[in-house]
Amino acid sequence: MNSIDIDVGGTFTDLVLNYDGRTVIKKVPTTPYDLSVCFTNVIDEGAQALGMRMEAMLPLIDMVRYSTTIALNRLIERKGPRLGLITTEGHEDTTLIGRGAQWIDGTRVQERRNLSVQKKPDPIIPRELIVGVKERMDSGGRIIRPLDENDVREKVRYLVSKGARAFVVSLLWGFLNPEHEKKVKEIIRSEFQDFHIGYMPVVLAGQVVGKLGEYERTMAAILDAYLQRSMQIELSTCWDKLRDRGYKRTLSMIQSSGGIAEVFKTTASRTFNSGPVSGLMGAHHMAKGLGFQNVVMADVGGTSFDVGLVVKDSVRSYDFRPVIDRWMVGITMIKTLSIGAGGGSIAYLNKLLNNQLQVGPKSAGSMPGPVCFNRGGTEPTVTDADVVLGYINPQFYYGGKLNLNKEKATAAIRDKIAKPLGMSVEEAAATIRKIVDGNMSSAIMKEVHLRGYSPEEFILFVAGGAGATHVEGFRSDIPKAVLFPFSPVFCAYGSSTMDIMHVYELSKRLTLMEPRTGVLTEDYKVFNGAVERLIADARRDLKGDGLDPAGANFILELDMLYGGQFHVKRALSPRLSIQSAEDVTAICDAFEKEFSEAFSPFVVNPEGGVFVDSFVLKAVVPTPKAPLPKMPLEGSDSGAAFKGERPAYWPDRKDFAATKTYSFEKLRPGNVIDGPSIVEGEYTTLVVPPGLKFSIDEHGLGILE
Repeated sequence: MNSIDIDVGGTFTDLVLNYDGRTVIKKVPTTPYDLSVCFTNVIDEGAQALGMRMEAMLPLIDMVRYSTTIALNRLIERKGPRLGLITTEGHEDTTLIGRGAQWIDGTRVQERRNLSVQKKPDPIIPRELIVGVKERMDSGGRIIRPLDENDVREKVRYLVSKGARAFVVSLLWGFLNPEHEKKVKEIIRSEFQDFHIGYMPVVLAGQVVGKLGEYERTMAAILDAYLQRSMQIELSTCWDKLRDRGYKRTLSMIQSSGGIAEVFKTTASRTFNSGPVSGLMGAHHMAKGLGFQNVVMADVGGTSFDVGLVVKDSVRSYDFRPVIDRWMVGITMIKTLSIGAGGGSIAYLNKLLNNQLQVGPKSAGSMPGPVCFNRGGTEPTVTDADVVLGYINPQFYYGGKLNLNKEKATAAIRDKIAKPLGMSVEEAAATIRKIVDGNMSSAIMKEVHLRGYSPEEFILFVAGGAGATHVEGFRSDIPKAVLFPFSPVFCAYGSSTMDIMHVYELSKRLTLMEPRTGVLTEDYKVFNGAVERLIADARRDLKGDGLDPAGANFILELDMLYGGQFHVKRALSPRLSIQSAEDVTAICDAFEKEFSEAFSPFVVNPEGGVFVDSFVLKAVVPTPKAPLPKMPLEGSDSGAAFKGERPAYWPDRKDFAATKTYSFEKLRPGNVIDGPSIVEGEYTTLVVPPGLKFSIDEHGLGILE
């Protein structure tokens, strides 16, 4: 399948182009003022690498997949319309009260320690734009107070008079019975019809999140409404440029649930964290091809460091109530960890801590970027330190397309870090590198240890443009690291391995096994009815995408818990429906196995009963994937890739030493390089310290061990 996969990062925009059996990877600087510019620039670079014009190539492309941070960027900037929130009378303050942890949701540990300045975030929708309407459902979805339509019209007109330009409708228990929410939307439409200039979008919370949790459900709907317009404008611009140049298929978005869907079927909140999730899915695909069970995916970009785990050939580790910016939402996302550490992370002296040297989380981004980029940056960064230490070749950065200014980087580190601390420039640069590597290593160890695993059981997959440059510092106790030819664009590669997937969730409490007695349920209709409802929704949407539902795989996951316990565990159901006691037993046994592996066999509590809290259906349509190549080994001599020597600083020697450099692209399977050495690729540089060796395996992958 001819495909284009694009990942827009804070510093660079990455491309993986699969065309007629060839794979091309490219990077261009991100253009934050207009993301459609870097979007078309990187496609044009890929077409040129094939010797084609973009207009000749795009009509032959079958799929374009796109992951982006548009939504998060716009939320951080608070660039959204004034919204009006319509809720059930008496519940107008739900989003303002929030949950107990809202004071610290989305803040860093260092910020949480300073209790005196903690405060709730300013609400996206202020109290004056929140109204309650006369209606009420009970917890079973039964109407106990009919909707007062005249009251709705009065409240809608009030919101418009206050400046509302879009509406969020979140009624109590509206996800169980959407009748009132839909009626409110009809009333708004009758007042402000879609052919009027004053057309206003309406988002129904029950359609965004179909499960329990009033605050989380409402906040997800608010974020969707708040970000809808800005994402629509930016993505429409990208879409128009594709169509103008001859592309005839759909534009697909990467979703944080681990699948892809048409841009017209994707809500803004489900695109959060899509880049790291696509990288993790790519790691899962590669792990299966290489026969690895446990993998740490570590992506070092210009702005952030992202970590994800593949455990026992599975990525089914979820955040059930993730925090987006400062708000908890009810959207299930695949779990990854991000910290502010990357090539653009700024090094500074914290005067409040007696001039302690700290690195990140603030980043120089792509504009102006690190000082060495020569674009007006003045704050020393991690990339500046790498240049000063001789690890990055100023004449070969970004494939030689961007010449770096080593003198400016040296001056910035000397004036802002070295002199105030009374150390040499090289010592200051090495300390910057040591601190950022320590931050990244700590993030990996937290993810591994806090989930109950040992790092010695894992393989490290290195991703991101700065990943190879720092892997020797952050790999910690993981014995082996794998470097891919496409590591600098790993998230874009990951999206090329992803299947089309829609995810549907429904809250419905069901007792599978009675407490104490252990009696299994015989009420199969409730279970099967919930699944059938989700499958019907999936079939409808797949047909709308132009896909054959008969070619889809339906996967059922259940949010389950034991009696007497509060937290749920999502387990893969071995049955799509239950017809007998044996089916119920199989589901309970599968839950017990996953629960004991995740926590401990000692906390398994079937005597308390087994309960289903929510149903989660995944409709998956597989997409073709490029196979791993296999090549004959050609011997250990890497002389053909030798480029020369240059001075590089090695901390154990506390001095510069002449260091051999090699071309990554010229290394052949079987070649071995001993440290200390440096391996330069078009978009990344690998640092091999003394005591480690780097080799190329039969798949063309680099192994650092």
